[in-house]
Amino acid sequence: MKNLRSVSIMFILGFSLVPLFSDAYAHSMFNSAEEFLGGYRIQVATLPEFPQIGEKSQILFRVGDSDFKEVDHFTMGVRFFYNGQQIDAIEPQLHQGGHYELDYVWKNPGNHVVRIDLYDMGGKPGILTYTFNMGTQSPFGYIFIMAITVGAITLGVVVTYIYLPNILRFKVKS
Repeated sequence: MKNLRSVSIMFILGFSLVPLFSDAYAHSMFNSAEEFLGGYRIQVATLPEFPQIGEKSQILFRVGDSDFKEVDHFTMGVRFFYNGQQIDAIEPQLHQGGHYELDYVWKNPGNHVVRIDLYDMGGKPGILTYTFNMGTQSPFGYIFIMAITVGAITLGVVVTYIYLPNILRFKVKS
């Protein structure tokens, strides 16, 4: 009975590793977001996922319509805010295609508010302003990631220590 329980648990653990869904429509990066406004959608992401203070990172922009199709061209400006104060701005520029990549160096730790302005979309005069929160990496982030990693490794060692001897004994007796 004990062996049957062990084999059942191993089967359930093994089966849980098999993906049940082949299509996933999530952002490919952790530090990413999207917003719909005025019939248009903007997706933003940072590379690396957790930008480091004082190091160059990329901000990736994707502009599309409400049907999830990329626009042919757009005029966009970007403003950066920290603690309610504007700390930086990128002048509005015309971009061809639906993608734009911006190299940026973050100077302050913590959360930043990034406002993206789209100008004259669809031939209509006006400005559409999208607001996103973006965070930078602080020393606490490394501690958090390491704690999760150590916890997962410890769980794996404990489960192996408990169930592996029973499985080996079951195979030896068979």
